[in-house]
Amino acid sequence: MPTFRPALLAVAMLAVPAVVQAQAGYPTKPVRILVGSPPGAPSDMVARVVAERLGNRFKQTFVVENRAGANNGLAALQVAKAAPDGYTLLVTPDTVVTVNPHIYKKMDFDPRTDLVPVSLLANFNQMMVCNAGLKITTMEQLINRARQSPMTYASGGQGSPGHLAAELVLSGARVAMTHVPYKGPSPAMTDVMGGQVDCGFLATPTVLPNVQAGRLTALAVSSARPSPMAPSVPTLPQVGLPNIDASFNQYLMAPKETPAAVLQALQQAVTDILKEAPVRQRLTSLDLTPVGQTGNEAEATLKRDIVKWAEVVRRIDIKPE
Repeated sequence: MPTFRPALLAVAMLAVPAVVQAQAGYPTKPVRILVGSPPGAPSDMVARVVAERLGNRFKQTFVVENRAGANNGLAALQVAKAAPDGYTLLVTPDTVVTVNPHIYKKMDFDPRTDLVPVSLLANFNQMMVCNAGLKITTMEQLINRARQSPMTYASGGQGSPGHLAAELVLSGARVAMTHVPYKGPSPAMTDVMGGQVDCGFLATPTVLPNVQAGRLTALAVSSARPSPMAPSVPTLPQVGLPNIDASFNQYLMAPKETPAAVLQALQQAVTDILKEAPVRQRLTSLDLTPVGQTGNEAEATLKRDIVKWAEVVRRIDIKPE
């Protein structure tokens, strides 16, 4: 049987209450959650749902702030440079870590080392929509039209989920369309409806009301899994692209060197919150599939996504705006 020195055992016993106290004492003031996209984008929506529940759980204010720009990079930079105390957090799609380092060569921080994942919050995908006036109702029709004459598609920005999804799908279909980037999915959708751009791979919650109103035509979602909001819209396998998965993840992240006790408190809170039926129903209604991975699990998923999207970025040669 192993033996323990009394002094070491005493230290070990004292360490547990210290961690508990650190967790119980956080937070003692309002917490900022930065989002790198405009209001209404997937990151913004999941951040607001989680922020509300975190506020209720910790009896403290969690404020969501939008800092759009550079494909979520501006918000990520502010969080990376913030004090590592748990009072400045980030909700972001995986692209800020998986894609931005490939397309922004001069960054003031390294998102892969200056940020740490607290939890993988949710999965989401994009929806390919076209201007209703084009009378294109299927992906097959879109691909055939693009082979016959030049066509354009909009996204929420260079390297955004919509851009990546579109290029991955077009590459798989062996057809090209001209990319027109916007600063978020809402202005992109407006120009697709107005006819300035033919189509767009955009966030489902943003475009679905206009699909239902007949102003846009939905052709497909960007994954093999049906959309929670629009299960009747075909998936990629259903439109003849079975080996392509252009789904994405939303992460809660913190600056590196954030105390382990604070990260643990947040991880446990988020894991519990994402098990709650009302929260799951709310996220599903926003076309977000709740996950709730721990920090270690989220880090492993992020590493796999880095490899996956690095290959895509190199193949389609994405350039910054």
